Amino acid sequence: MGVVFFFIFLLVVAADQLSKIWIRSYPQSQTIFESGLFRLVHGRNTGAAFGLFQGQSFLLTVIGLIGVALLLTAFFCGRSALLASRLSRLALTLVLGGAVGNLIDVVV
Repeated sequence: MGVVFFFIFLLVVAADQLSKIWIRSYPQSQTIFESGLFRLVHGRNTGAAFGLFQGQSFLLTVIGLIGVALLLTAFFCGRSALLASRLSRLALTLVLGGAVGNLIDVVV
């Protein structure tokens, strides 16, 4: 079952990176897609959520590495009943994929 979660993790990281490449192919501030209440616009944020820690790539890298290490520890060493279900392990896999995708952006 670990192989399935690993491939899901790789798919999430790939989808994260490919979607960012696609968004960056448009000029900044341009609306890419709009439908009803939903609007996708190319914007840049060099910090964390809501623009916190702008320009602090070293700090964000350290925090990202710690977060990924904690998620991996929870996934592989966790004895919690929470991680006993496939759904909770899938959720953790998705979060881990997103965290690694964001870490790639900070490092590169």
